[in-house]
Amino acid sequence: MKYKVLITAIGVDAMGFLDMEGMDCIVIFNDDAPEDLAEICVLHTKGEVLEDPAAGDIVSICDNIYTITAVGEEAKLTLRELGHCTLVFRGEDTPDRPGCIMLDGPKPAPEDIKVGGSITIF
Repeated sequence: MKYKVLITAIGVDAMGFLDMEGMDCIVIFNDDAPEDLAEICVLHTKGEVLEDPAAGDIVSICDNIYTITAVGEEAKLTLRELGHCTLVFRGEDTPDRPGCIMLDGPKPAPEDIKVGGSITIF
């Protein structure tokens, strides 16, 4: 296991990015995120990154399984420091932006992501 956290809150606008055309993502952040960012994020407990995520790794989000297809360089740093990155459910082999981790697998429905669920990288 490279990283594991528990979801503590879901911002009022956090699930909107899943259905927004061209986005297909969620933004994650430690639960001490600034209030204005917390509104658009899936907040979670602080966790230690034991090893940087990489293409081919498996990610579990509330028991839904994904394969990492690409990791932006900034995502590695912000995940370690802030528990922050954008998880994009399009399976592309190039990150949309430096702070993105691209995931292959069925895009979750908003109700699939729940407080108390875990986000784990293997």
